[in-house]
Amino acid sequence: MGDASGVSRRSQVDPFIVMDVMERARALEEAGRSIIHMEVGQPGTAAPAAARAALVAAMEAGPLGYTVALGLPELRARIAQHYAEWYGVDLDPARVVVTSGASGGFLLAFTALFDAGQRVGLGLPGYPSYRHILTALSLEAVGIETRAEDRYQPRPEDLGDLDGLILASPGNPTGTMLDRDALAALAAACRERGAALISDEIYHGLDYGQRAVSALEVDDNATIVGSFSKYFSMTGWRIGWLVVPEAHIRTYERLAQNMFICAPHASQIAALAAMDATEELEANRAVYAENRRRMLAGLPRAGFDRIAPPDGAFYVYADVSELTDDSLAFAARILNEAGVAVTPGLDFDPARGARTLRFSYARATADIVEGLARLARFTGR
Repeated sequence: MGDASGVSRRSQVDPFIVMDVMERARALEEAGRSIIHMEVGQPGTAAPAAARAALVAAMEAGPLGYTVALGLPELRARIAQHYAEWYGVDLDPARVVVTSGASGGFLLAFTALFDAGQRVGLGLPGYPSYRHILTALSLEAVGIETRAEDRYQPRPEDLGDLDGLILASPGNPTGTMLDRDALAALAAACRERGAALISDEIYHGLDYGQRAVSALEVDDNATIVGSFSKYFSMTGWRIGWLVVPEAHIRTYERLAQNMFICAPHASQIAALAAMDATEELEANRAVYAENRRRMLAGLPRAGFDRIAPPDGAFYVYADVSELTDDSLAFAARILNEAGVAVTPGLDFDPARGARTLRFSYARATADIVEGLARLARFTGR
């Protein structure tokens, strides 16, 4: 039953604050201000040239109608090949579900795996939409407060009584990763509890030392969420995938048929070509690696020296408790006074995020250099 306003209680989720920051930044730019974007978690680069060319050719060749619900067979086969190439995992393409972005994948997975009222754990700080989607599906999001000494990843003993666990490695907002042993220990803890393991691997490919480990390497029954948005530079195309246990394939097919019909055909064609654009994608990663190097040197010089060690993705998460206990107001000041858009930690950790900020380094290196200079001027360093 809804509340007095006539809408459901489960729909009353918090806003995604970074989207509000993006809108304020856009309004300032429209008014003539120069804004450096360190708030947004998306590449500043376009989809690979081969992906764009493949779509042009497909549009000329004929109409792009519905595909089968689980996705183009050739794309599912290529994603399965990707697991062999990157992780040494022999994956049946039948287990691949092409989705409307990772977000569509979360909707499918949470609906397939859990009944209303069940408890799903997630590390804090963590991606806010996990909590919000779970709430909108009448599930209980159980926040697990992680610690800097654990690289902001959960420990097996933290799990408690859960029906499911969401892991992210590299994580958003911290960029920290789980090594194989830590991931295996968490997977074992889930098996002991009979809890479903969902591994968010959308930042895989964006690592700068050790490679990211897939949960499929340690648990064949894990549910994997992948995306073309980050490494493959295709955020607005809204295309992602799931790898699901063999026994769940038909469940996902029925849900996908009814909830989405299919992922966008055009995006599937582009995604297939993007998977072989290695030279261009690795050039993008080299830019992020240089940006990361500059951030790790420049942020401490600007006074932001209490930072999580980012292994991957394109974020730095900073403890700014010595500077503020109101990250929302502090981020607004940085935007208005310095012309740099950053994300308050409240998005990622409702209890502790008033004392943290997330900085993204996904844009061009020249923007990173300018943003760091503006931040240093703002703090008087």
